[in-house]
Amino acid sequence: MPKTNKSGKPKQDELPSTLQRSEEKAQRTFAKTSDAAAETYGEGERANRTAFSSLKHSYEKVGDHWEPKDQKGPSDEQAEGGAGGDRQTAGGVDANASKKHLYEIAQRLDVAGRSSMSKSELVEAIGRANDAATRRSR
Repeated sequence: MPKTNKSGKPKQDELPSTLQRSEEKAQRTFAKTSDAAAETYGEGERANRTAFSSLKHSYEKVGDHWEPKDQKGPSDEQAEGGAGGDRQTAGGVDANASKKHLYEIAQRLDVAGRSSMSKSELVEAIGRANDAATRRSR
């Protein structure tokens, strides 16, 4: 089912809940990519993965919504490598961001123990905090 209407605006009831709470540009990015991918690959998981991949190049998940990244680009090893492979995804966390940036996000999300965490531990902790925030918002 198309994620955009005839005028190109995202259909709110077709967007994931985290995008419904995000800015309109993030919604448009996801919706238009999803529609294009559905035309190419058909409806389903591949179109959805493609749309999220596109979104993650410009946005990062913070809590229960998506925010613009400071710098565009792949967010994790999976996004850097493209299709195929067995690389881990960071689930919307910008794993390629600086440790300082990740620490600031962890601070905003009130992640316990953040001051003694390594960069990879911060990525994992932010991912858990994002998942918890999303569950609470549903």
